[in-house]
Amino acid sequence: MKRIPDFLKKYFWEIDSKDLDLQEYRIYVVRRILEYGDVKAVAWLLKNFKKSELKDVLINCRGISRKSANYWAIVLGLPKEKVRCLNRSSLKKQNQIWPY
Repeated sequence: MKRIPDFLKKYFWEIDSKDLDLQEYRIYVVRRILEYGDVKAVAWLLKNFKKSELKDVLINCRGISRKSANYWAIVLGLPKEKVRCLNRSSLKKQNQIWPY
């Protein structure tokens, strides 16, 4: 089981880092670092993942903020239309079942 380095543990505050298998939770790790990572974390990400993997996560993931998604779309050379979390349907608020 391949684990994340100690300096990345701060990005995964809600789980025990011993349980975070890098192979099993690749998408989660990439998404979290794209959203919250600093320069050192992003350097690690670029060293350990292919650019195509980063693009796939960005294209398919809804859990990335508009600000981060816009930034990474530019950096990775992706048209904004392809980035799922920038599509209008993803930006609309869902109807609340219980409005209180």
